[in-house]
Amino acid sequence: MPHASRIRPRRLAAGGLMAGCLLCGVALATGGVTTQHITQKGRAFAPGAITLHPGEKVEIVNDDGELVHHAYLEHPDFSFDTGEQAPGSRIVVAFPSKGSFTVLCGIHPKMKLLVTVK
Repeated sequence: MPHASRIRPRRLAAGGLMAGCLLCGVALATGGVTTQHITQKGRAFAPGAITLHPGEKVEIVNDDGELVHHAYLEHPDFSFDTGEQAPGSRIVVAFPSKGSFTVLCGIHPKMKLLVTVK
């Protein structure tokens, strides 16, 4: 589970994120940058591994009809925390720097997404 003192983005009534979430490393989608789609379904990320370039984005979607997911990453160079994602919700995260990252689910501990930024 993520550290209890982690800053978590707040949800708007429509399921979006407040602009303050940028402070915790979550970037909202803007045009012109490649975005890869990752689904959370059946207690797994799909695909389970992706390769990006610095600045590219990942859209993490909870495609499970009943389960809540909670994707997060704790790394010395880059961290984010989606908070609980209800079914149908989505969040876009930009990976700003090169490295190897493992995105985890705080609710389903076997869920892992490997992100390589080259």
